[in-house]
Amino acid sequence: MKKIPTLFEREFKDHKVVKVLPKVHPGMEWVLEGEGIATVKYDGSCCAVIDGKYYKRYDCKKGKAPPEGFIPCCDPDSITGHWPGWVKVDDNNPSDKWFVKAYNFSMQCNLSPWVDGTYEAIGKHFNGNPYNYNYDDLVPHGRNVVEVERTFEGIKKYLSEHEIEGLVFWKDGSPQCKIKRSDFGFEWPVKENL
Repeated sequence: MKKIPTLFEREFKDHKVVKVLPKVHPGMEWVLEGEGIATVKYDGSCCAVIDGKYYKRYDCKKGKAPPEGFIPCCDPDSITGHWPGWVKVDDNNPSDKWFVKAYNFSMQCNLSPWVDGTYEAIGKHFNGNPYNYNYDDLVPHGRNVVEVERTFEGIKKYLSEHEIEGLVFWKDGSPQCKIKRSDFGFEWPVKENL
C-alpha cells in the first residue's frame, strides 16, 4: 500500500501541521463532489495478506538496502528516500509476535483466514493502543464506511464529533486520500476527561 496524500493542503511550521487549508489536494476534487466512499482510518500498524501469506509494513530508510523478500509498494520517495513495502511475518521471529497474535485472534473471531488485502493491526501492542483494548486484532482497511458531509466544514465537524483517528476516501476500490483529526488540531488519541 503506497502512501496516499492528505485530502486538504496543510500549512507547516517546524515540520508540524499548523493548520489545514480549505484547498483540496490536486486530483482529489472528486471527494467534495460526493464520489467514492469515506471509511474510518484506524491507528495501528499496517499489514497485508498477499497470495495467502501474511506481511507487515516495512519502511526502507534512505540509503539502506531492503531486506530479503521485500515487496515494494511504490518507488522510493524522491525527497525523503523512504521506500515503503512489505516483509513476511515470521512466526518464529520474536519481533513479529504481536502481529502473529493479532492475526490468530482475528482468525478465531472470524472463523476463516483473511482474504488478500491490507489490514490495520490494532490493540494492546500497537501504536500506543489508542483504543485501550486488552487484546490485539486486525481490521480490514475500508471496512467501516461512514456518511460525512463532503465539504471542508462538514469533514472538520465530523472529525470533531467522532473519536476516530481520521477518514480515508476510496475510489475505484482503492484508498486515494486521507484526513486526520490531528490535521485540524483535534486531540488524538482522545484522552478521557477525569
